[in-house]
Amino acid sequence: MIPGREPREELQALIAEIRRHERLYYVSDAPEISDGEFDALMGRLKALEADHPELVSESSPTRRVGGERSTLLAPVPHRIPMLSLDNCYSREEFLDWHTRVAKGLKGESFELVVEAKIDGLSCSIEYEKGRLARASTRGDGETGEDVTANVRTIKAVSLKLDLSRPPSVFEARGEVYMDKADFAGLRAAALAAGEEPFVNPRNAAAGSLRQKDPGVTARRRLKFIAHSYGYLEGMVEPDSHWEYLNICRALGFQISTLGGRTCRGAEEVLAFYDEYAERRFNLPYEIDGLVIKVNSRRQQKLLGFTSKSPRWAIAFKYPAQQAVTTVRNVVFSVGRTGAITPVAELEPVKCGGVTISSATLHNFDEIVRLGLMTGDRVVIERAGEVIPKVVKVAPGGRTGAEKDIVPPKACPSCGSELFRDAQEVALRCVNPACPVQFKRSLLHFASRDAMDIEGLGVSSTEQLVDRGLVKGFPDIYRLKKEDLLELELFKDKKADNLLARINKSREQPLSRLIYALGIRHIGEKSARVLAQHFKTMRAFMDSGPEELARVSDIGPVIAACVIEFFKVTATRAMAAELEALGLRMDEPERSMSGAALAGKTFVFTGELKTMTRDEAQAKVRELGGKETSAVSAKTSYVVAGSASGSKRTRAEKLGVAVLSEEEFLKLIGQG
Repeated sequence: MIPGREPREELQALIAEIRRHERLYYVSDAPEISDGEFDALMGRLKALEADHPELVSESSPTRRVGGERSTLLAPVPHRIPMLSLDNCYSREEFLDWHTRVAKGLKGESFELVVEAKIDGLSCSIEYEKGRLARASTRGDGETGEDVTANVRTIKAVSLKLDLSRPPSVFEARGEVYMDKADFAGLRAAALAAGEEPFVNPRNAAAGSLRQKDPGVTARRRLKFIAHSYGYLEGMVEPDSHWEYLNICRALGFQISTLGGRTCRGAEEVLAFYDEYAERRFNLPYEIDGLVIKVNSRRQQKLLGFTSKSPRWAIAFKYPAQQAVTTVRNVVFSVGRTGAITPVAELEPVKCGGVTISSATLHNFDEIVRLGLMTGDRVVIERAGEVIPKVVKVAPGGRTGAEKDIVPPKACPSCGSELFRDAQEVALRCVNPACPVQFKRSLLHFASRDAMDIEGLGVSSTEQLVDRGLVKGFPDIYRLKKEDLLELELFKDKKADNLLARINKSREQPLSRLIYALGIRHIGEKSARVLAQHFKTMRAFMDSGPEELARVSDIGPVIAACVIEFFKVTATRAMAAELEALGLRMDEPERSMSGAALAGKTFVFTGELKTMTRDEAQAKVRELGGKETSAVSAKTSYVVAGSASGSKRTRAEKLGVAVLSEEEFLKLIGQG
């Protein structure tokens, strides 16, 4: 346990951190930590829950699959849940799993199939009577996102199965991925155009598959490898996993088996693991481990499942790749909120089949923790990221020529004095006119989840700011076609398209605008809560500490940031300009039907069958109600799905009404 923290406090902090990283990985396609670091967080949470079972909730990340489903694509319920796999990272952990399988099969002999664990995005492709009917991502395991139109553009996916008598339903599950060569080309093109590149092939595949425009997906050269099946109807289920893979191969699907045969023991698997520890770098695609499965379907059924993964399969991951090199220099960059990030410039070195020349150092406290100096020999680690991290200073490597790294006193972009809040580790530039900071802020303002101005990317932002055409957010709405045609990036149609998107963004509700402004610590949910409470920009700007304290789910840190933000005269003037330029400054009122749940507070527990928890919570908000995570005497209803636990028990003790899913659907008018 972390010193000074109660178990409940540490558990809640861990869950919050894990959920943040899940959202970054599954929804934003922008992970901040490696898989190993994420699994370490999950391991700590599992250990804490094992020591304190009374604190375990049914919504814990240890009891569900994958992450949140993006709200941009239509939901698709999976006929059979798409579960994730448990991971192991060492020979000992793999042998422990092998022993558990043997014990579960009560001494029966068993075969294993070894497949490459391709680093892509899980996808289900369903064929009805031989024709591609739908494709979806894994999502949260129960409900995915509809990507049918985009999957149809993947040349490796057949639109029609080559069978004279196809089954009624055939669901192939696998991984959508991007080859290393195609990723390198995509990244080079983005850099040449001055755009923000994807950080690795997995992110590129995920971002490409989840496009609104299938034409973009088609240009990205995605591929699909089949590795399992889901729902089958009108055909005999294969007796073994190997048989299923051969069926897939005969139907034209690429499969990811290694070695071309099954394994009869743990030692054969370990031999494969060792062999591909080096050979994987010569494969055309990225793999981060092997997937080991019991071959027999009968034995798979005997072993069964946990709440989130099959007992008959495991992902045997390779450790992060490490290399030793020299720190040539440390440079400091400035982010959207003014945070200063140190980056180590390295003597180029091969690591994981890639030449590395820079590594993140996160913040100056990390430099102090590492005891790092310019000229040091350091151990770097790469686990799928383009920019890896420095793990430690290599022991015994100092010559006396190394130099101390001095924290910057001035912003590397604008030269303003830097400050450090007592509650934070980051140095920060607080100059609102800082050029680099403004460019990053402009990108955030235009981003998909904010004002959604497609076409206002890295390269166009650079040119608009550098030419003096955009000096603040209001200037976006003053742009004319002739302004854009002066820039190298814009031709006639592209200029028209951007102006149309800018004009459309004026209609975004207040919640989007609040998020777009980039107020520190305000994410999408906080922006929505604030907009729904204050209703108008004027009321929000004029709010004081007492009023902000009355807003549910808004703590003192966010309140202080709001007050600090609007204390600046220029900020208030900017908001007035945006209003004068026709931007919407209010949050739409709920429909009259919303009165049905007005003033009611809901808590959800267990798994719902007809919708995801996010969708149920959104419906409550839409109808005027409020959802919270904890049960109290003030809770109006607890909605209990399957496998509901302690929240239901607490509700019954407090006399809070407990609704079944059917009763909840009737309450919201869908039953």
